[in-house]
Amino acid sequence: MKNIGNQLKTLVLMSSLTVLVILIGGAIGGQSGMLIALVFALAMNGGSYWFSDKIALAMTGSQPLTEDKHPEVYQIVEKLTTSASMPMPKLYITPSPQPNAFATGRNPNHSAVAVTEGLLTILNHDELEGVLAHELAHIKNRDVLIGTIAAVMAGVITTIANWAQWALMFGMGGSDDDEGGLLASLPLIILGPIAAMMVQMAVSRSREYLADSTGAAIAGQSQGLSNALLKLERASGMVPMNVNPAASHLFIVNPLKAKRLMNLFSTHPPIEDRVRKLQATPV
Repeated sequence: MKNIGNQLKTLVLMSSLTVLVILIGGAIGGQSGMLIALVFALAMNGGSYWFSDKIALAMTGSQPLTEDKHPEVYQIVEKLTTSASMPMPKLYITPSPQPNAFATGRNPNHSAVAVTEGLLTILNHDELEGVLAHELAHIKNRDVLIGTIAAVMAGVITTIANWAQWALMFGMGGSDDDEGGLLASLPLIILGPIAAMMVQMAVSRSREYLADSTGAAIAGQSQGLSNALLKLERASGMVPMNVNPAASHLFIVNPLKAKRLMNLFSTHPPIEDRVRKLQATPV
């Protein structure tokens, strides 16, 4: 039932963001703009399904994590995947001093887990196990595809809106009618990225609570993840991370917390709520 529910969520997400892209295209370019936007949206939907892991890893600059350099990570993931009866995901490392992590892929057989360089420097064994179990829970719950599609489509919507804004600023409409159409579409150009961000927020918040509880069950204890979340919360507020905002909801904690304006639109539930729920969860 959980798998069917996530498949429906994926379908609804893809459909709603596709409609939003088409509306923005229509507002900017009329019927021809809608047609171009439709083709663009279909191509991005197909690409985000088949290449979701590669897209997310490219957006974050992640590189393969080798077993000889990070044997502890491999040993923990092997132990957890065996306990959860899951296939071993590909492992990556993200070149960022901010401690964080994310999972991506279209299903458990085509998935990846990435950890930042900063994560490996501040967590002890139990805390690292808790974070990795949380990311494996995203894969086990089959919601990594939903998150990646949201990231890709939010990026598409933001890009189209940015193009239109630059066109307005530099008068690239080409004619008075074109410029009038761009001006008339200004509300949609502004509200489109906000709507995409709201979708990201709704998707991410529900996913994080479920992954926390499932991850605690996979690890066999919740204290490691609870302690890790508190550490990551403090560190993310002090150490900035250079990441595309469209991919921010993929991470275990908000990577843009150090940027106060972006924190107003956080895609993550409050850490104190997550820790409280974890401590009340029987394992």
